[in-house]
Amino acid sequence: MINRKFIQQAQQMQARLNKVQEEVAQLRTEATVGGGAVKAVVVGGGRLESLTISPDAVDPQDVGMLQDLILAAVNEAMDKAHKEASARMAAVTGGMNIPGLM
Repeated sequence: MINRKFIQQAQQMQARLNKVQEEVAQLRTEATVGGGAVKAVVVGGGRLESLTISPDAVDPQDVGMLQDLILAAVNEAMDKAHKEASARMAAVTGGMNIPGLM
């Protein structure tokens, strides 16, 4: 038989998880690479919100470098977002691996 206290604790944890998930959905992370040449801002852990490219980074003779900088900035911003989301979830779950979360 499951006791009432356990059910209450589970409900409280669920409420905290819901709050953290809402916070993560609004979380903005950014990364700048190439000495400020490219900046990417990611929202909600996976949606690219903005990409800023310095005019100094635009060299028609070296488009490949610009592409690499863009990929690096976007990937770094997404990595930061995922790490922050995981850390926030772990703070609520005590590090337990709960299926369906992050």
